Amino acid sequence: MKKSLTLASLILITSCASGPCLNPKKDQALTDTSEKTSVLGQKIRVYKYDGSKQCGIGKSMPLEDMQKELGSIKVYSSANKNDGQMRVQLCGSPTGNANVYEIEKSDLEKAQKSGFKEWIFE
Repeated sequence: MKKSLTLASLILITSCASGPCLNPKKDQALTDTSEKTSVLGQKIRVYKYDGSKQCGIGKSMPLEDMQKELGSIKVYSSANKNDGQMRVQLCGSPTGNANVYEIEKSDLEKAQKSGFKEWIFE
């Protein structure tokens, strides 16, 4: 009986020594992150290509101008990003740069009717 009690105590002490017992702030950080994730999970990103072409051919549409196409949809953030896809290197070919907007997930269908797609890159 004494041996099993000692073994159980040793396991408890060992697991505590290498785990969360020593660093309660780490557990709090994990909680905070999960709360941020759940809030951000309600928002999504949508995009449209900005029209830029390789070798400076063509004109890209500024973020502010394209955002008007979203109409009454609330935009939380916007950025011009590259989709990271491989492209042929040829003057006049698309660059892959897109205007990306963070919106409420509930507005996705509305944005899609305006020609935006859900941002799936990154």
